[in-house]
Amino acid sequence: MEKEKIKEKLAELIKEVMPEVDEDIKFNVDIEQEYGVNSISIIKLIIAIEKAFEVDFSDYELALDNYSTFDDVVNSIAKKLDDLD
Repeated sequence: MEKEKIKEKLAELIKEVMPEVDEDIKFNVDIEQEYGVNSISIIKLIIAIEKAFEVDFSDYELALDNYSTFDDVVNSIAKKLDDLD
């Protein structure tokens, strides 16, 4: 799946799971500072990602420290989808 398609789908999930992100989503900014994303909200997002993209994240991958930006999340999804092929 192309990264642009992943971004589109991820943007829908972000708006659904993180109502605090109410503006246009910037994928290259610090998500903690810009949007107030915390460890609970990133776990909720990852659970939604697992269902939507049919991928699995390990417990280690649930840590907010792994994702400074939403681009980091996109890259993680892309890698998981590539590994499935």
